[in-house]
Amino acid sequence: MARKTGSHSEITGPRVRAAAQRLFARDGFAAVSMRQIAAEVGVQAGALYLYTPDKQALLFDLLKAHMDDVLSHWAAEPKGGGPQDALEAFVRFHIRFSLTRAEAVFLSYMELRNLTPEHFARIEALRRAYEDQLEAILAEGQVAGVFAVPDTKLATMAIIAMLTGVNTWYREGGRLSRGRVEQIYQDMVRRAVRA
Repeated sequence: MARKTGSHSEITGPRVRAAAQRLFARDGFAAVSMRQIAAEVGVQAGALYLYTPDKQALLFDLLKAHMDDVLSHWAAEPKGGGPQDALEAFVRFHIRFSLTRAEAVFLSYMELRNLTPEHFARIEALRRAYEDQLEAILAEGQVAGVFAVPDTKLATMAIIAMLTGVNTWYREGGRLSRGRVEQIYQDMVRRAVRA
């Protein structure tokens, strides 16, 4: 379908995605209608279909964009000279990245159940690609004799769950700065895997 004359896809498209993310995170995917998203953006409900085929595609696009961002930003992150440096970099990156994208992180965990099987498989593959980065760091540390974990996959899941949990309690301007939280979590993770 062609855009209407005078529409601004480079402005309205991102506004549609931002409104959907905000509403899905606040009310849940199933409870939000396309009409609500349209009202939030200030367009007619039918206009949304110029930017997305349906609500399911919109959710998938939000989750995929988030995982693409995670992977591309992690790929660009300096990782130091060995597994200990790489683990510290991963911990600090995950906390820093997650805290600046709380809604996207929330959706990526809570709304997976609302994806079609095909969409779920694609997002799950991206999540595995990210998890594999941490597991490779742990495996390298095992080989080097600096980490000792009974199962690298389980340790990976536990560490990521712990790091992502910061989003549930951290508040900007609270007792601890982001930098201090990163340091404390980095120390806890290092102690948990130390040989």
